[in-house]
Amino acid sequence: MAKELKELTPRSQDYSQWYLDLVLKADLAENSAVRGCMVIKPYGYAIWEKMQRQLDDMFKETGHMNAYFPLFIPKSFLSKEADHVEGFAKECAVVTHYRLKNDPDGKGVIVDPDAKLEEELIVRPTSETIIWNTYRNWIQSYRDLPILVNQWANVVRWEMRTRLFLRTAEFLWQEGHTAHATKEEAVEEAEKMLNVYAQFAEEYMAVPVIKGVKSASERFAGAVDTYTIEAMMQDGKALQSGTSHFLGQNFAKAFDVKFADKEGKMDYVWATSWGVSTRLIGALIMAHSDDNGLVLPPKLAPFQVVIVPIYKGEEQLALINQKVDGIVKSLKALGISVKYDNADNKKPGWKFSEYELKGVPVRLAMGARDMENNTVEIARRDTLTKETVSCDGLDMYIKNLLDDIQANIYKKAFDFRAKQTITVETYEEFKEKIEEGVFILAHWDGTAETEEKVKAETKATIRCIPLEGDKTPGKCMVTGKPSAQRVIFARAY
Repeated sequence: MAKELKELTPRSQDYSQWYLDLVLKADLAENSAVRGCMVIKPYGYAIWEKMQRQLDDMFKETGHMNAYFPLFIPKSFLSKEADHVEGFAKECAVVTHYRLKNDPDGKGVIVDPDAKLEEELIVRPTSETIIWNTYRNWIQSYRDLPILVNQWANVVRWEMRTRLFLRTAEFLWQEGHTAHATKEEAVEEAEKMLNVYAQFAEEYMAVPVIKGVKSASERFAGAVDTYTIEAMMQDGKALQSGTSHFLGQNFAKAFDVKFADKEGKMDYVWATSWGVSTRLIGALIMAHSDDNGLVLPPKLAPFQVVIVPIYKGEEQLALINQKVDGIVKSLKALGISVKYDNADNKKPGWKFSEYELKGVPVRLAMGARDMENNTVEIARRDTLTKETVSCDGLDMYIKNLLDDIQANIYKKAFDFRAKQTITVETYEEFKEKIEEGVFILAHWDGTAETEEKVKAETKATIRCIPLEGDKTPGKCMVTGKPSAQRVIFARAY
């Protein structure tokens, strides 16, 4: 295991390689036989399950219910909303036939040319079209509104340059799709879900985020407004970590979804959609982890505590087992997930390295001397510090320790972002500072031309127009034209 750790590329040497090394060595995911797709391994999937469980609870607390819609979308559906089809056309996987047959030459199977579909099917890149075609049958009057639906699913967006969790051809996500009687209700919904995502990111992932609105060129295809949460990774790059879209009446008009209001007047329905994906696991890794491996916030760690016995002979192990059994029960009674690793196929030192690499927040070690003294050694993953404490009241001590670790991980990420966020007045200063891996607050004149110029010359994009903070008007750093407020520029994943 020590050799495994030595092979972890240092962040300072090659951040991208460090990330890939860590995903593979911590058993989170690996590349699959299908180009551009990944296998999420059990430890990585356990993190996703914790994310999914918490988000699902938060969605249901805000009145949403889960449903499921088809993986395949008729090609004609994507033609109904012009901006939407343009936004996804280059990323779509297309099903053209429905049957295989044996190759007459005896070389396996071939596509049966007689089994061509009358209309090609698109493998779901996102579900607005199939869902709004369905909603047309569900909605007749204001009494049918609002519809608050979420779907947990997989989607396919044909990516040629992939990175595990961050960008793959197929990924897992949730997508909320809601229908409303008024514009005000739909905007409120989009903003509400953005706040849910921000709360999840900060309170559970321990990742500080900036809430904002995307510029016109960066917004979701077919949306009127796209709200976003942007997080800073340890290399200073931004990662879009969740989006919520106000769709206006665009999809209702495209699929002719109308309702009768209280006065009997017909109008088009107002819509939102919102989603986060397994990209959040990438954010979790890059925001917190170090050159020793993963650093996981306790609220999302597959198990929060691991206990490793140190013993000589079966008699000592039997006594430690008995002691640990009571500790495990008391921890579980407090809702703490714990693993007792008393397997005899690996030495304690190997186990210590493994659980450090995998980011387990708290490690307990108990040996013969601890048994005599009624103590246990506690190691914190976030600070890599150790202490010896009494077993009396150990359960509450660890509960409080986990809370402290969660808060410390967030504070470290918050302080780093604060240090790496700067304000500039001139384009010359911008071009110099963007090389340092920072978020830059700068004035922008609101034009796509200026935005594209900055992107072409510096590879930085407008991450968002912040919803909170300084709204003082000024002059664009590039053109000198009036600017309503500063926006966040950064290089991004």
